[in-house]
Amino acid sequence: MGSKLLRGTFILSIATLISKILGLVYIIPFAAIIKNNDAMSLYNFGYIPYQIFLSIATAGLPLAVAKYISKYEALGDYEIGQRLFKSGLVIMTLTGIASFLVMYGFAPQFAHMVNPVDAKGLTVWSDDDITRVIRAVSWALIIIPAMSLIRGYFQGKSSMGPSAVSQVIEQFVRILFMLISAFVVLYTLKGSVVTAISYATFAAFVGAVASLVILIVIYYKRKPYEEGAAALAAKPVSTSKVSLLSIYKEVIVYAIPFIAIGVAMPVYQMIDQYTVTRILQHFAYSAKEALYWFNFLNFNANKLVLIPVTLATAFSMALVPVITTAYIKGKFKEMHKSLDDVFQVLMFVTIPACIGMMVLARPIYTIFFGDSADGATVLFWYSPVAILFSLYMVTTAILQGIDQQRYTVFSLVLGLFIKVVTQYPLIQWFGIYGAIISTALGFIVSIWVTLVVIQRDADYRLGIVIRRTILMSLIAVVMFIVVLVVYWLLGLFLTPATVAQALLMTCIGAVAGIVVYGYLAMKTHLIDRVFGDRGTNIRLKFKIK
Repeated sequence: MGSKLLRGTFILSIATLISKILGLVYIIPFAAIIKNNDAMSLYNFGYIPYQIFLSIATAGLPLAVAKYISKYEALGDYEIGQRLFKSGLVIMTLTGIASFLVMYGFAPQFAHMVNPVDAKGLTVWSDDDITRVIRAVSWALIIIPAMSLIRGYFQGKSSMGPSAVSQVIEQFVRILFMLISAFVVLYTLKGSVVTAISYATFAAFVGAVASLVILIVIYYKRKPYEEGAAALAAKPVSTSKVSLLSIYKEVIVYAIPFIAIGVAMPVYQMIDQYTVTRILQHFAYSAKEALYWFNFLNFNANKLVLIPVTLATAFSMALVPVITTAYIKGKFKEMHKSLDDVFQVLMFVTIPACIGMMVLARPIYTIFFGDSADGATVLFWYSPVAILFSLYMVTTAILQGIDQQRYTVFSLVLGLFIKVVTQYPLIQWFGIYGAIISTALGFIVSIWVTLVVIQRDADYRLGIVIRRTILMSLIAVVMFIVVLVVYWLLGLFLTPATVAQALLMTCIGAVAGIVVYGYLAMKTHLIDRVFGDRGTNIRLKFKIK
């Protein structure tokens, strides 16, 4: 089971990483086309409410369906999974349309809510501008819920390839349409920046259509083979005794916590979007100054910080059906081994990635957003929070697998409460960095709740993971010092202020970090403990005893 989990995770990790990279690289040509420093804030104003609506529209059903397809196929009942999938498509289509109508209709109210206004009543963008952007992106809600359900169907069968392919296609088509439409609007049609941004956000709908087409094609190609395999493997379970209504009651109960996972990051961002600029303005910042700092936090740094979370995203998607199957069959020893593997691999990759991003914050920021000491400083302090994002996603996914979903909601609500309560005083004391600290505190509390429940209800012990995480952290500290020295030496004859030199500094610093971290991981045999025989073979290939 462990190798199956890691293989599925690897496939989704690569796909998610490619999508994340595409989602960052496009910023360079997009910024060159738009030529407006405030345009990205307008672009992103539509996306945070959209992400929340999307999570509500899907209602956690895709991952819940993945869980139940995995459950009933483990019990030998192929037919129930098919009935659930087909009826789920109808429900997802209806909820998608309903969510689109609500978001489109109430766009003016959402625009007014998120638009920062200073004491003189001045704003950077008008409510009408933001309304157009929100309405443009809302069209994607019609397609994505059904598309997500099909991905959940494949994931429930532990087949991660279709999700991975569709994810990359969706991102590629979205970015291609975005860049072409923005260029045509501004330079061929001589339209406004607001129109160009509206088309850029509408690209989410175009990308979703492309992804849906790919998934439908794969589904119909595989269907005959899956039906044949199911006929051979199915056990004599009477599906007539299991009503679809009773299953949906159970699914809805399980789906609600999945919403908590889906909306966690957008809600944290929404809290920042609604409060940060207002709190900063309360302390004598103008609307433009408040938006200046807020863009660094919620739009720029956030995009970069989510790259190390790629592995956690893949694990959370691949983990639910695997843990569910083991839990249903009572194979707790295998489940504990999978949990050990997940936590160790996650920390082994995420900790050095976040530490490396801290050291190289200035050149990394320059590559994607242009040189800014302020933006780089925000990224420096925001980077470690990616470790918390990753842990939260994985621990909440584990709760789904062991039937403790209610604690997912509880942990999220408690974390958000901590975020809201600490936001004002921390921003008062630390400025924009206070918002980062309040987010970290919220996630720490949420993770603590989930880990307590996992240890109690899965009879799981974190001792091995804690000991190895401490060793990883010590190795990462050494890596931090070495990369810092390398970066300082490079700074004697290179500058992070230009993209070309920043890219060179980032590459050299990253290679130095990988070499140091990799060598120490092999020298201490940490790689053997985390990756088993594969790790041992890697160490022996480098002739390190």
